[in-house]
Amino acid sequence: MNKNMSRREFVAAAGLFAGMMGLVGCGGSGSAATTAAASSAAADAGLGLVTDGKLTVGTSPDFPPFENLENDQYVGLDIDLAQALADKLGLELEMKTLQFDAIVPAVAAGGQVDLGISGITIDPDREEQVDFSDSYYIDDLAVVTMKANADITADTYADALNQAGVTIAVQSGTTGESYAQENFPNATTQPYGNATDAFAAMQAGQANAVITNKAVGAKMVSESYTDAQVIKEIATGEEYGVAVSKDNGALLDAVNGALAAITDDGTLDSIVNKYFG
Repeated sequence: MNKNMSRREFVAAAGLFAGMMGLVGCGGSGSAATTAAASSAAADAGLGLVTDGKLTVGTSPDFPPFENLENDQYVGLDIDLAQALADKLGLELEMKTLQFDAIVPAVAAGGQVDLGISGITIDPDREEQVDFSDSYYIDDLAVVTMKANADITADTYADALNQAGVTIAVQSGTTGESYAQENFPNATTQPYGNATDAFAAMQAGQANAVITNKAVGAKMVSESYTDAQVIKEIATGEEYGVAVSKDNGALLDAVNGALAAITDDGTLDSIVNKYFG
């Protein structure tokens, strides 16, 4: 985690929410009256929320350890981050499940979610559609294969995967998909709606490899797909950010203010350490 990440200046709306910290608290432990007052203030600040008093966040809960469903409950680093931001803003958090490649368009269109928090890499193509907060996590990519597949190794993967007849499974709309298409043009890049389906396809023999984010690959092979292995980590230095509508500068400023606050008070480090400590 890069604790020295740059922060954009934030304006009066962000200052309002930072000032609420002492009343609302990092964990949202203030009284119901205090929380209601903070929510009302947030709405009055012109944040253009889908629902007054609520922060509605779109996520694709199939990308552990960032977001996943356990017993029908949202869990993961991004979920804890969303809750911490909502607490700082004095808002109730509401998570909304979307397919990953639908999150940025939903944020851009407005009316469905306020934010997108789902391991979303800040990149130029996405920045044409939405604005991003300051980054909160830096990740790389990984190549995953079945342990029984001895033909693809850390030394041979660059050539072995760039062959006709090779299929690389990826999650649709991710940087893994873009990387596979750009670096292995002779192979077939097969997108799936979620990361779990991509891994399941490889396990079933329908793909030769999966390209995904490093943290996700490590989580998958250590828990759900123990017959697979990460053969190569690719240093892409991807910065994750919170997606915000380009039409909602006030909300972007407020999110950056809250993100700066939870960085300064150690909350963000605690969340990261919980999953990667």
